[in-house]
Amino acid sequence: MNDVPTTDNRLDGLFDKVATLIEQARQRVVTAVNIAEVYTKYEIGRYIVEDEQQGNTRAEYGRKVLKELSERLTSRFGDGWSPETLKLCRRFYTVYSNLVDSVYPIRDEKDKQRLPNLDLTNGDDQSQKHSFTLSWSHYLILMRIENPDARSFYEIECAQQQWSVRQLSRQVGSSLYERLALSRNKDEVMRLAREGQTVEKPSDIIKNPVTLEFLGLKPDEAYSETKLESAIINKLQTFLLELGKGFLFEARQKRFTFDEESYYVDLVFYNRLLQCYVLIDLKTDKLTHQDLGQMQMYVNYYDRFVRQDFEKPTIGILLCERKTDALVELTLPKDANIYASAYQLYLPDKTLLQAKVKEWISEFKEQADN
Repeated sequence: MNDVPTTDNRLDGLFDKVATLIEQARQRVVTAVNIAEVYTKYEIGRYIVEDEQQGNTRAEYGRKVLKELSERLTSRFGDGWSPETLKLCRRFYTVYSNLVDSVYPIRDEKDKQRLPNLDLTNGDDQSQKHSFTLSWSHYLILMRIENPDARSFYEIECAQQQWSVRQLSRQVGSSLYERLALSRNKDEVMRLAREGQTVEKPSDIIKNPVTLEFLGLKPDEAYSETKLESAIINKLQTFLLELGKGFLFEARQKRFTFDEESYYVDLVFYNRLLQCYVLIDLKTDKLTHQDLGQMQMYVNYYDRFVRQDFEKPTIGILLCERKTDALVELTLPKDANIYASAYQLYLPDKTLLQAKVKEWISEFKEQADN
């Protein structure tokens, strides 16, 4: 006798299919509404700038015209059209109107399905050269970034990684662009602005420094490696965001036995983009050559006894409070897949990092000219 699904089971399956369809439709509607808002405010900014350029000084324009425009719009459409909002529209247009090519070009049919076709303007004007894909709240953060390369990087990463507004704010505040840039050569720094963070080789996942301000540990207080590890596990989702693309968590205090002795790796991750294990050891003091040697042994063990033939070599990362680059270079062979990264329990000085990036790029240009 054939098994026939009960009415309840059939109804459950039908409900799941219909509910998923409705949720997807609602998400598409929300996305379309968000992007329509962005395009609308871009166009409002354009109209304001064009009107302002007809002879009014900015101060006079801000005091009189925007105030009256705000009152009329509020009277007709309700709240949400304050002079401050109109000024933000103007700034939004000013920041993005100089872009010639689309920030997110539509490359294939998948992109066309993901991005609604929102042609809100007539004629061949500036707005048709942009593909805004984020919410207005995201762009409120992005338009405050002065460096266009950094702004482009964050916009690309935000779209690709689907960062929330809070996550974008955290990444900008932690100077992610500058920290990645300082770990790369000139060509790769330029690539950050065009493509975002690409993960193709082990060094692509390294940041300088790693920022752990979200752990809530105070820099001026003593804490053990165990406490640091526990704090990371408690904030694992945010720590994965800080690590970057493709990381999957496997274990803490991962035990392995060799020659009748047991060893423990503090944190074990897998990077699906690089297809390799990533071992992390935590050091709350200055890095020593013994620490580097220990990590070399961990990496060797994983390469010889854990990783499979199709997987890439294991990466070892030592997160330490202090390190000396000369000691790292002297201790490790040149082809070692091991990296030492300093961590900070506070947000880095953005101005200082920006100055370092400018200096870094200037050095590249001087070398190219010589």
